[in-house]
Amino acid sequence: MRNESKVVAITGASSGIGEETARRLAGDGHRVFLGARRTDRLDALSREIGEAGGTAAFQRLDVTDAADVRAFVAAARERYGRMDVLVNNAGVMPLSPLDALEVDEWDRMIDVNVRGVLHGIAAALPVMRAQGGGHFVNVASVGAYEVSPTAAVYCATKFAVRAISEGLRQESDGSVRVTLVSPGVTESELAEGISDPAAREAMKAYRAVALPASAIAGAVAYAVAQPAGVDVNEIVVRPAASAQ
Repeated sequence: MRNESKVVAITGASSGIGEETARRLAGDGHRVFLGARRTDRLDALSREIGEAGGTAAFQRLDVTDAADVRAFVAAARERYGRMDVLVNNAGVMPLSPLDALEVDEWDRMIDVNVRGVLHGIAAALPVMRAQGGGHFVNVASVGAYEVSPTAAVYCATKFAVRAISEGLRQESDGSVRVTLVSPGVTESELAEGISDPAAREAMKAYRAVALPASAIAGAVAYAVAQPAGVDVNEIVVRPAASAQ
């Protein structure tokens, strides 16, 4: 069954979960607006979606820049006339033990994983309230529920996304829905950003059993497809064969 067509903006759409979510939602009949820094990939994905009969457009986006996120939301609204769903998906994961003192990497995770979500909310919430409704889908991690060695700061950022999502849900009058999607180990480029050799090696074993990104896209699609009076608040998706 095809869903009512919605306008869905997706951050971090150039690879992994964001890319597969764009494909899935466009395939479900939604109009998608894609954001990321790698515009060559966004262009290729938009063309692919269009050739498959879907509707997609894109704009370069740096979620750490609040003005850039406002411009992204405004462009989606100008393109399609409204903004129904914002998928806050952009994230980074440069793991390392705290005593490695990778302060620049800590700051980068905070800027992308936490400020990026807040910038999305700040840009889209007034639009959604003005039009009478909307939906935030914030992508976190199982790291929003547990902490592991080398992942203290990463998990802290995902705990923050979980807290922000719950706060936004509690403050909503029901017209703006909030969904937190927390993937377990998923095929993506996240691990490629790990500079610490020990953490990078440990991640190889940790990621031996991984979900395809399309599994997370399916969870997002499920939440988006619910009728207006139904708010799916939290979805945790793990590989069936993994204890993590």
